[in-house]
Formats: sequence, structure tokens, C-alpha cells
Amino acid sequence: MLTLTGLFGMLIAFLVFIFWLADVPVIYALIGGIIGLILQFLLSPWLTDLNMKWFYGAKFDGELPEYLKNFIADVCAQNNMELPKIGFIDDGAPNAFTYGHTKNDARVVLTRGIFNLLSEEEVKAVVAHELGHAVHYDMLVMTVAQLVPMVLYAIYQACLKYKSSSSDKDDSKTEGAIKLAGVIAYLLYIIANYIVLWLSRQREYYADQFSAEVTRNPNALASALVEIGFGLSTKPKKEKGQSVANATTLGISDAPSSKAMAISGYGDGTYTKGSIKNAMKWDLWNPWATVYELNSTHPLISKRLLSLSEQSKKYGQEPYVVFDLQKPESYMDDFAKDVVINFLPWCTFIIALILFFVVNPGRNWQYAGLLLLIPLAASLFKYGYSHPKKEFKKGTVRDFLGEVKVSGITSIPCEVSGKVIGRGNPGCVFNEDFVIQDETGIVFLDYEQPLFLINKIFAIFKAPEYFDKVVIARGYYRRAPVPFIQLKELVIDGEVKKCHSITFGWVWRWVLFGLSAAGALFLLFSGTVAF
Repeated sequence: MLTLTGLFGMLIAFLVFIFWLADVPVIYALIGGIIGLILQFLLSPWLTDLNMKWFYGAKFDGELPEYLKNFIADVCAQNNMELPKIGFIDDGAPNAFTYGHTKNDARVVLTRGIFNLLSEEEVKAVVAHELGHAVHYDMLVMTVAQLVPMVLYAIYQACLKYKSSSSDKDDSKTEGAIKLAGVIAYLLYIIANYIVLWLSRQREYYADQFSAEVTRNPNALASALVEIGFGLSTKPKKEKGQSVANATTLGISDAPSSKAMAISGYGDGTYTKGSIKNAMKWDLWNPWATVYELNSTHPLISKRLLSLSEQSKKYGQEPYVVFDLQKPESYMDDFAKDVVINFLPWCTFIIALILFFVVNPGRNWQYAGLLLLIPLAASLFKYGYSHPKKEFKKGTVRDFLGEVKVSGITSIPCEVSGKVIGRGNPGCVFNEDFVIQDETGIVFLDYEQPLFLINKIFAIFKAPEYFDKVVIARGYYRRAPVPFIQLKELVIDGEVKKCHSITFGWVWRWVLFGLSAAGALFLLFSGTVAF
């Protein structure tokens, strides 16, 4: 409530200021904000229902396993809420989420992977987490909170386009003030966005706490997070055709899966706490993890595990994991290097722009090609650093997950063999990405061709042909914060399928650099430029 009060206090104060500048009654601003909130709140769940059914193949009329049906009924009775609609998406990648207006018309959607991968206690813990969002009215809370940055951005856009209707001096002053107000609106929009993201992360912690309270077993949710978030199976793998968690009524098969992360395990699916700690290192040590979390709606998996481990003491359980590894170095030097390389093209472009106006007072545009060589060279350097031309290192998912010195900029050329078990965005017919599983874990594959339309055609017509096939994935292992492989090629049934986006990235950078270099040489030999 304090967060929402602060957000709306900031918004209302700014609305009063902006409408005073424009000489518009403040009541219009308040009415507009209320109407926008009501429309978004009323229409959003209905539109999401259609989206789930049309594009994700979600079904809301399936039979639930008896243990889960009874559990949901008990939790709803204890919290004075109506039974939610349960949706099912037939995809091997595990995912669970909730949406709706209030706790009495909530929808909880689960994928096949949730039932494949988790035990009954873990499934109940995950569903309890989603029910916690409904009980806490998080759908309403976040809808209301998100209105603030939405309105601020709309004001920023309106102020940017504002022009006075005459050349009157007072009108010119008003226009200048409104342009300034637009800048302020944009700054407040950024601040409000980060506040909303922070609030969302807090609601996730509260939903975790609710799950621990109703199950009296925080370790069950922690174990589920390891399996879903880190892709590690904590139980022996099932033979093909064997049911999992008594969920055959939903047509659930046996392939365990996960969209996001993966860590090491043994052949029978068991694991050690050391494996979990190994997977947690990147979250807790790499500075990039903090940056990514600030821009995320969810806390880092490792932080949620530590929070649940603290709660376990309340219920007489041993903490699920105690992270007691010693950080060998700060990793700030690698982070600083990544930041410099990431922004190097833009920084050099600004330098080139300044040089164009400082050393070229005649504004001779022939100099532009020469000066563009600087940022284009920086862009080539960044791309080469991010896509090193090294031999692809063969390994398992486990081999790569413990790497701390990896990010969206720094990558490891890798080769992983595994079975395609689902889409990157579970169930979405327009999603071209994959999830594969090897003997040690699960990892996300980023499939991308140069043209957006080609990606979508592939997603709709070709991607299903890869499901349940064993493939060899070659590309660049990264974390941002989800660990994934940026694909360069997939080998399926002995045939190599290329992803041309990386090659295209090289080609167009070299073409631009070559054109600028040719222009610079022409100026040099024509005598226009003297060095």
C-alpha cells in the first residue's frame, strides 16, 4: 500500500502540474486515469483467455489429478475464495502462471512439463504459489501499479508532440514549459517502472511465503524451483509411456523439461547440494545478475532458494540449501570490461559526431564516411568479442552452468547434444525457440534467422518437426540472466540446419565498414582530404 500510494501520489502531483501548464481542468486528468484503469482491468483477463486458447492451445476443461483437485479445494476453502479455472498447455517445457481480476475469478495455467518434472508435493507447492498471487490480489495490485508508468509515458508522448497554435510570446513560453514537462514525465516514467518491477519481485516473495504456509513444506517449493528454474530432476527418470504424478487424465507424457536453467545431475536423476550451489554461483557472484534482476519482474532463483531455506526453519525442516562457497574474486573487472565493450560502438559514434562538427566547420558531408570508420570498427570488435571464432567446446549442460564469467556479451562457443522437449515459450505457436534436455539438465536454445517473417514461418510450420528429436546444438552459451545457447547450427538426423543471423551480422557490419573505407580512400586519393 505504501508503494502504490507513493506511485499514485507522484502521478497525481505531476498530472496537476501538467494540466495546470496546459490550462486544462485537473478533473479531466483524474477521469482519464480512472477510465484507463477500469478498461485495462476489465478487458485484460478476457483478452488473455483468447490468447491462451488461440495461440497457446490452452484447454480449461480437463480433469485434474485427484490429489491436486483436493489440494486446491482445501486452499480455496481456507482462504474464502472460489475455485479457479485451471488451464493446461500441452508442452514439455514447465511453466505456471495466474491471471484474472480478483481471487474469485482467477485462472491458473499449467504446462505438461510441470506434471512431468515434479513430484506431487512439488506440483502442489507450485500451484500454491500461483494461488498465493490470487489470494493476495496481485493481479489487481500490479494492474493498478502499472497504470502509473503507462500514463506517464502517454504524457511524455503528448508533450513531445505539443506545438503552440500561434507565435505569441506567452504561447512560446507555454510550449517550452510543456516540452520540459515531457522530459520530466519520461524521467518519472523510468523511476515508476523500476518501482513497479521492485513491487512485482516482492509479490513473488510473498507468493513463495504463502506456498510455504499452506503446504507447511517450503522445501517442496525450493525443490520445484531447482527443477523448473535450474532444470534439475530430483527423482529417477520415468520410462517412456509411464505416467507421472497420476496426471494421465490430462494426457501428460513423461519427458521432464524446463524452459530456463539447467544444472548437473546423475544418470538416475538425483543430484547433490553441491550441484545446486554450483548453479547458484552466477546469480550470487556475477554483477550482471544484479543488473538483470533490477529489470526483471521476478527475483533471481538463487535468492528465492535462500529465502525459502530461511522459512524452512519455521517448520522444523533443514534449510534446503546453505550457500557457503567462497567467492574467489570480485568479477567486477570482467563486468567493467563487458560494459565498456557493450557501449563502445555508441561511445565512438558520439566521438565521431563531435569530431564531424569540430574539425569540419564547413559541414562537408564527405567527411562522414571517414569518421564512421571509428564506430563501425568498434562494432566489428564488439561482435567479434561476443562471437569468438574458436572451436565449439563439446560438453553437457552441467559443464557450462557453473561458468561465472559469462554474460550477454561474453560467451562460450559450445556444442551440446540432447532431445528437443518443447518450445522456448511453452505452447506458443509463434515461438521458434527450443528447449533441449541432455543427461545432465536442460537448456534454452535461441533460434534466429535474419528476417522476422522467416522465424515465424519456421515456428508455425517447421518447429514441430523437431519435437522429440535428438539434436546437436552448436552456438554460443550466454546468460542474460537465463542461461541459453545462441544457435549457429542444429544437427538433426545427420543434416545440418544453419541459423544465418550470426553470419548476417558479420556480413552487414563488414559491408558498412567496407563502404565507409572506400569513401575514405576516394577522398584521400582525390586530394579532398589531407592527413
